[in-house]
Amino acid sequence: MVMTVQTVSKDVEEKMKKAVATVTREFTEIRGGRATPSLVEHVTVDYYGAATPLKQLAAITAPESNMLVIQPWDAKVAPEIEKAILKASIGVTPIMDGKVVRLPIPPLTGDRREELIKVIHKMAEEGRVNVRTVRRDANEAIKKLKADKQVSEDDAFKAQDLTQKLTDKYVEQINALVKSKEHELHSV
Repeated sequence: MVMTVQTVSKDVEEKMKKAVATVTREFTEIRGGRATPSLVEHVTVDYYGAATPLKQLAAITAPESNMLVIQPWDAKVAPEIEKAILKASIGVTPIMDGKVVRLPIPPLTGDRREELIKVIHKMAEEGRVNVRTVRRDANEAIKKLKADKQVSEDDAFKAQDLTQKLTDKYVEQINALVKSKEHELHSV
């Protein structure tokens, strides 16, 4: 494939979007004070010898703001779901209720909120580092194109400027996600 400034720019934006999507997904897995199905969707259950995501084995609902109800489609898998949730260490103890698994979500303590805020800041920084890594790789590719005389100096400068603008845009999106998650953790 022939590298051009356009392919580099398109690739940069795609990779940066993926970095922001990763941070967004990681943030949904952090427990605020509310019960949300995303808290346990990523938990893998040993289902007949295969590690299967919980969301493929059961209906996960939040009938109350402090309760999750997991209703497996195959009632025989309920004990395995309970084991998987305990093993996942999400800070919630499941309660078996016949064919249904209930997860009472306890309110967050002040100390736990501060710990979670530190965790989201760490996740966000990893996301920002990923975005900056994409920028660095793109700038190196642009410099190589310029050195190989495949693009003019002006086009190389414009491409690097575009890459920086994309970097700023996606870093700002990550910062907005952090503010939103902090607000969620403090408001509950």
